[in-house]
Amino acid sequence: MKLLNYNSLHLLGILLLLLSIWAVLFYLEMKEEIYDSLDGSLENQKELVVHRIREDGNILDQMDLFDGYTRIAEVSFETFENFEDQYSDTLIYIEEEDEFEPVRMLEDVFELEGSYFKIQVSTSMVEEDDLVESLLISLGWLYLGLIISMLVLNNLIMRKVWRPFYSLLRQLNDFSIERDEKMTFESTRIREFRLLNKRVEQLVNRAVESYRGQKQFIENASHELQTPLAISINKLELLAENHDLNKEQLEVVGSVLNNLERLTRLNKSLLLLSKIENQQFQETTLVDFNALIRQTIEDFEDLSTFQQSTIELTEKASVEFEMNSDLAVILISNLVKNALLHGSPGGPVTIELLPFQIRLWNPGAFALDKNTLFTRFKEAGKASASNGLGLAISKAISLRYGLKLHYHFDKGHYFEIIFPEKELKSR
Repeated sequence: MKLLNYNSLHLLGILLLLLSIWAVLFYLEMKEEIYDSLDGSLENQKELVVHRIREDGNILDQMDLFDGYTRIAEVSFETFENFEDQYSDTLIYIEEEDEFEPVRMLEDVFELEGSYFKIQVSTSMVEEDDLVESLLISLGWLYLGLIISMLVLNNLIMRKVWRPFYSLLRQLNDFSIERDEKMTFESTRIREFRLLNKRVEQLVNRAVESYRGQKQFIENASHELQTPLAISINKLELLAENHDLNKEQLEVVGSVLNNLERLTRLNKSLLLLSKIENQQFQETTLVDFNALIRQTIEDFEDLSTFQQSTIELTEKASVEFEMNSDLAVILISNLVKNALLHGSPGGPVTIELLPFQIRLWNPGAFALDKNTLFTRFKEAGKASASNGLGLAISKAISLRYGLKLHYHFDKGHYFEIIFPEKELKSR
């Protein structure tokens, strides 16, 4: 829901509550005013009737006065003495209309020539149901007018007021730190928007500077670390070849070479992981994963022979997805290599291409920890050549392109890559 509509919805809800409270208070106040007016009219009507009776006593011979709205009856002195005038709402039968009509009635007593009489004076009043209905209809039209006014206000005025904010949101949505773009901010007289633009500009500039510094560090580390490592390895190899070393010394040199080579692989993997997370692989192409997996199987043929294993491929669907081709190769290679190195000796590795999915399976005796499997430096097995980054790199590539990389255990290790259906369908 848009911010303007969200504010309007809450404002209309508050208005509805206030109007409801106001309607109740207005109804009670209006009812009180109506009763005061009716009671005053009844008191005046009673005085007129009593005055006429005092002038002409023959009027008492009439049972109903003024079309049945006035009644007089003789009462005892005790009733007269203890009676207090009272107003009430009641119904009386109107013969002309042949129905009961709501009236406001005043009952009082008076004395005439030693006799005592009770007088009932009534007047028609608006039915309460009709009054409530009229009030609700008026409130409904008022509320409808407020809604229309609010919508017009949002579209004509508030949208203009909030334009700098929405402009900032659009730029943030389209902003990419890799494209080295500058954000432009609309000028506004609203202090909060100016402060927001200033803070966003500062945060974006800091992020860009941090990204550039990290990118520079990655590039420098790639050159500065690889060169001394390569020199050290070459010198140790020359030392082992050109000097007469005893067996113990050769073992020491070999151990150092193994550690340096492992450090070289670790450095390359960490640099690759940083580049992936910093989105430095921008070029994309439509990758044919069927052809890619077939090529990967050929590339790992020597390793599978060494592991006394086989790779079985089942193609039940054609899987194509747009991503960086180099990262696609790394993704599949890491998973296949992991299956070969960490599976049971001599066990087969199966790969299935299904609609929107690639599934790899290799035999295993026990399940791996799903919570730490894809974290850095968590080795999936005991292979000495592993640096614990292969699955972390595969997970980073999957997250980069919105793929889902899952693991579960069922008489072996299952690794599944699930592709977005919409992306694949559009291809």
